[in-house]
Amino acid sequence: MTVGRLLRTARETLRDAGLRGCLLVRDLDSGDELGLDDDAVLPVASLVKVPLAVATVDRIVRGELDGAGAVTVAPGRVRTPGPTGLSRFRHPATVAVDDLLYLSVAISDEVASDALFALTPPTAVADALRRFGVDGISIRHHTRDLTDTPAERLAPEVHLAHSLAASAATAGQGHPVAQLDVGRANSGSARAFVELLHALWRPSRIPTAVAARVRELMGDNLLRQRLAPDFSSDASRWSSKTGTLLNLRHEVGVVEHADGQAYAVAALSESTVPAAVQPEAEAALAQVARDLHDALRAARR
Repeated sequence: MTVGRLLRTARETLRDAGLRGCLLVRDLDSGDELGLDDDAVLPVASLVKVPLAVATVDRIVRGELDGAGAVTVAPGRVRTPGPTGLSRFRHPATVAVDDLLYLSVAISDEVASDALFALTPPTAVADALRRFGVDGISIRHHTRDLTDTPAERLAPEVHLAHSLAASAATAGQGHPVAQLDVGRANSGSARAFVELLHALWRPSRIPTAVAARVRELMGDNLLRQRLAPDFSSDASRWSSKTGTLLNLRHEVGVVEHADGQAYAVAALSESTVPAAVQPEAEAALAQVARDLHDALRAARR
C-alpha cells in the first residue's frame, strides 16, 4: 500500500468512527515517521502529566525536592465517573512526592497531579520543557481544572455536556468550554509529544536519571483501553500516558520491540459523537496508529 493510500484509509477509518485524528509515529533510531495532521494543536487533557513528571523528577534529581517528602492532600470528592485514586478519597491522606508521581502518571490521579503542581507550578513545568529543548506544548493550568467541566455541573445529565463538547467548537479552535479551547487549555500537537518521547527514550538534554524515571512511570500505566491492545505483546513493551476529557481521546507512548526497534506514537483525537463511552472510537484510533507503525516497521526490513 502506498503512503497516500495508507493515509486516505486512515482518515476514512477515523471519520467512520466519528473522530478527527492527529497522529504521528516515529522510528526512534532512523527518525523516519508517518503522520496525519500531526502539527494540529489540541487540548491535551491528562497528557500534561508527562511534562509535569519530567519537571518534578528533575527537581528531585537536582535536590530541590525530596522524593520521600510527605504531602498531605485533601480528598477530591469528585461526583462523576472516571477520576481515580485520591480524587475519590473521602478523607485527607499523606503521600510521599515520589508516590504522588506514580499516582499521577500510572492511574492519572488529578488530586495527586495538583499536589505536584502545587510544588512545581505550570510556569515552572513550561520552563523545564524549554530548558530541555522541547517546544510546542503549552502548560497553562492545574489539572483540577479538568474536573470543573459541564460534565460535573450538568451531572447526571452528562450527555448534554458531551453534546456541547462535540458541537460548539469554532473554526479557530475556540470553545465555550475552557478546557477544550486551545487558547486557554493546556495544549500541544502529536509532533510536540513525539519530540518529548524521543527526548525521553534517546539521549537528549533531559538528564539520564530523569528520563529513566519517567520511562518507568509510563511503563506502569494501568489505563490500557486505548492503544495498549494493539501495541502490547510478549515481544514488545508499551509505555504510555492517556488523556481523556469530554470528547477528547488521546494517548502517547513508545513501543519497544524485542529486536531492539522502538517507535514513538502520539495519537490525539476529538470526537464528533456526543457520547462518553465509545469503544468503536477507541478501537479505530488504535487501528490507525498501529497501521502507521506497521508501515514504518515494514519499510525498515
